[in-house]
Amino acid sequence: MKREIVLDTETTGLDPKAGHRIIEIACLEMINRKITGDTYHVYINPDREVEREAEQVHGISNSFLKDKPRFKSVVDDFIAYVDGAEMIIHNAPFDVGFLNSELVLAGKRPNKIESHCKITDT
Repeated sequence: MKREIVLDTETTGLDPKAGHRIIEIACLEMINRKITGDTYHVYINPDREVEREAEQVHGISNSFLKDKPRFKSVVDDFIAYVDGAEMIIHNAPFDVGFLNSELVLAGKRPNKIESHCKITDT
């Protein structure tokens, strides 16, 4: 059985090194390349403003995110969902960079998503 997770994120901007954060994680599970219907989805309060240009792309506003959980409170569930799977990501370096930055900020060890699952870039 081969478990694959198709993942996408939305962010406050383009660069985690500039302090930008993840605001949405969406995952879809496939087993042997067949969609199972099992998903993982969460909106995240980034504790910073979403840049206007980013909001114009994804439509997620600062006011919408105010009552959402912080990454630190969802990280264990997220890791449990992707652990051991092959994660398929379009433009993987972008999402992986953000995920790794969030893992560091949350104090998660290991703090590399690649330690939890295989990454395939589409």
